[in-house]
Amino acid sequence: MIFTEVLRPPIWVLAFIYFMFLSLVIAIWAALDTTATIVTFAIATLAIPFIAQSLTSRIRVDQNELRIDKSHIELKYLGKVTVLDSDAMRLLRTRDADPAAFLAIKFWTSKGIKIEVNDPRDSTPYWLITSKRGEKLAALLTKQ
Repeated sequence: MIFTEVLRPPIWVLAFIYFMFLSLVIAIWAALDTTATIVTFAIATLAIPFIAQSLTSRIRVDQNELRIDKSHIELKYLGKVTVLDSDAMRLLRTRDADPAAFLAIKFWTSKGIKIEVNDPRDSTPYWLITSKRGEKLAALLTKQ
């Protein structure tokens, strides 16, 4: 691997999800008995690590391709790489978004990069990727 970045959900996102689960537990406690409440509480507590894992995104670059989770593209098909600040990223993932674009975005990360795709067989115009180390990733992809 030439480059690896792991985007994990912040604690506040997991806490918010857990508090939503706890509101469900309270509703079950009000409607049913204590046993159902304890079971629901245990399931909600045990679900948090699995939810955290499912929200985690991995960006990897090796000698031949860029991988984001299960998606991948060969480096030879990558075009212009643009580093996006918070404002540019916000506009590109909302108002200025292309419906055909590939989006690998996480709402808790405000910066990222836009990678144009130069493959005539692919109708995807660009990949929009959130990254905390966008400058380093863009420099690496530009060198390839």
